[in-house]
This record gives sequence, C-alpha cells and structure tokens, in this order.
Amino acid sequence: MASPIIVSIPHQLGRAEARRRIEGGFAKIVNLLPGSSAAPNERWDGDRLIFSVVALGQTVSGVIHILDATVTMEIELPSVLRLIASGLKERLQKMGQLLLTKK
Repeated sequence: MASPIIVSIPHQLGRAEARRRIEGGFAKIVNLLPGSSAAPNERWDGDRLIFSVVALGQTVSGVIHILDATVTMEIELPSVLRLIASGLKERLQKMGQLLLTKK
C-alpha cells in the first residue's frame, strides 16, 4: 500500500477548540473527496477522529489527530485515487487552515 497523504496544520486554538471546529467542519473535509456519496463512518477515540468514506466507489480511510498546537490528517487513498493526491493534499491544507484560523 502507498504511503498516506499527511497534512499538518498548526493552530493557536488549544486542543478543545480545535476539536470542536474539526467536529463542526468534518463534512467540509469529506466533501473535498471527489465523488463522496454516502455519509462517512466516523468514530472519536480521545482526540483522534477515525473515519472512512466511499469516494468514486473506493473506500478512503484516515485519522485526524488533534493536538494542542497542531492538527494532523493522515488519509489512505486507494491506488485509483492516488492520481489526485497532490491536488487533494493542497485542498485539505487550505480547508484545515480555514477551519482552524483563530477568530
């Protein structure tokens, strides 16, 4: 299996507020995946969001780690979706920064 897409986003919100914003904006993150059709399976384990979603008929899985000053996303793409990996990584980075910008 290919290595996951890893996106690390620094923030100044603290762990609790970063988690609240990721919880509230997770649908926006999933919508970045092309052809995502069904609701994602998601489960919190402490401050880690473990998820999977079907995109273009393929299962995409990942983990979002919420830390005090950083949120890290690790997303496993099936080989057919690896072609979009670089563009997806950029879009995930931008969406994450929007969600975690201090307001």
